[in-house]
Amino acid sequence: MRQFVQTYFDDIFVHSRASEGKTAVEAHLGHLREVLLCMRENRLYANINKCIFGAEELPFFGCFLEKDGVRADPEKVCAIAQWPVAVSQKDLRKWLGLANYLHKYSANYAEMARPLTNLLKKDAVWSWTPEAQ
Repeated sequence: MRQFVQTYFDDIFVHSRASEGKTAVEAHLGHLREVLLCMRENRLYANINKCIFGAEELPFFGCFLEKDGVRADPEKVCAIAQWPVAVSQKDLRKWLGLANYLHKYSANYAEMARPLTNLLKKDAVWSWTPEAQ
């Protein structure tokens, strides 16, 4: 079961791929049967209103898990992109706090953010340049 089930606190993720002549859906149904039987035998119950079955992707901790990996939540990316331009260090600090969410999806996040983080230094003169934009 450890080959197709991952848990995180009280969340159970069952994932399946086509194998042994079965389609991904057939394999997934078999895996779900195994997991649900194990839960029943151990008197563990799931809240049906919180269950998601047969999904291609799952929302999880502010991102989406899918067969090819993890991707950013488009709503969060949109909110970051539409945030008003900073006019003070305080505004910039708030925006960088939001934008930091993207660091795990960007290979050079620290390098891209450096001109902005330099504006937060104690002795920095506030100057919103094209580079900062």
